[in-house]
Amino acid sequence: MTLQWLWFVLVGVLLTGYAVLDGFDLGAGVLYPFIGRTDGEKQEIRAAIGPVWDGNEVWLLTGGGALFAAFPAVYASTFSGFYLAIMLVLFGLILRAVSLEYRGRDTGFAKLWDVAFFVGSLVPALLVGVAVGNVIRGVPLDADGNYTGTFLGLLNWYSLLIGLLGLCALVTHGAAWLALKTDDPVQGRAIKVRGISQIVCVLLFVLATVATLFEASRASDNVFGAWYGWLSVVVVLGAVVWARWGMLKSDHRTAFLGTALTIIGVGGIFAVSNYPDMVPARGTPEATSLTVSNSASGSTTLTAMLIITIIGFPIVIGYMVFAYRTFRGKVQKAHGEY
Repeated sequence: MTLQWLWFVLVGVLLTGYAVLDGFDLGAGVLYPFIGRTDGEKQEIRAAIGPVWDGNEVWLLTGGGALFAAFPAVYASTFSGFYLAIMLVLFGLILRAVSLEYRGRDTGFAKLWDVAFFVGSLVPALLVGVAVGNVIRGVPLDADGNYTGTFLGLLNWYSLLIGLLGLCALVTHGAAWLALKTDDPVQGRAIKVRGISQIVCVLLFVLATVATLFEASRASDNVFGAWYGWLSVVVVLGAVVWARWGMLKSDHRTAFLGTALTIIGVGGIFAVSNYPDMVPARGTPEATSLTVSNSASGSTTLTAMLIITIIGFPIVIGYMVFAYRTFRGKVQKAHGEY
């Protein structure tokens, strides 16, 4: 096991952790105007994610920081090449944060903040999936690893399909969270959305798998050519069945854990599909691809970061456990804003 391979796994863990944790509150935000029909119901949805959403975003910051330090060439290439898309994602996250803080206080602009919360959740949930689709498909790179395409080139049919799959997965995850944390009538609507959206996700997953066979055969060969690729596929299929079982039994905790495990399995498929590439080249020489070996920092940097991670990661996990235990159970409507 090399330090480069270890950091590839650690960056993947951090980004997958973000998808699981911030994924459910992004999904809840997308569902916000459809499930919450009165001010009280909308307040209940905000309160369901209010105590934890900002802590969940720490995983994105940590993942981005780890990518910058461990694989600076990948960080530079993706953040410069996907600049407009990333700025839209950041704008959405900022808009969502501001709307959550102001919605319960600035009642004169309540409708404006409701729209801001929805848009600020929808844009990141969709564009992150589009970015993943482009990384699977490959992007044009020059000899220095710089992206040579255009923003419109990122909006290709395959990446949009992956973006829709990611959006659907987060909506299902968010609906599972709301079913766990709220009461009727919000819970009843969340249960209906959860069941339908999971079926749509399965159909999109099958469609994306077939599309990958033709559009990014390198990725599908990696997944189906290694035991850990098959393991990730089995995890996804098992998680879907587990979540469905929880839905049918009205076991909302199991349903939520099942949707979370589904996202983890999909993250594993994504990692396996690219390895050893970090950003594969498409339409340019294969040698321009950014791989784990040619884009990693030196061993001194990776070792120092590993020591910091060993110390800091348990603290982060401990905080997350404390926060979720503190705010466990159903939302208390009488307590007002979170």
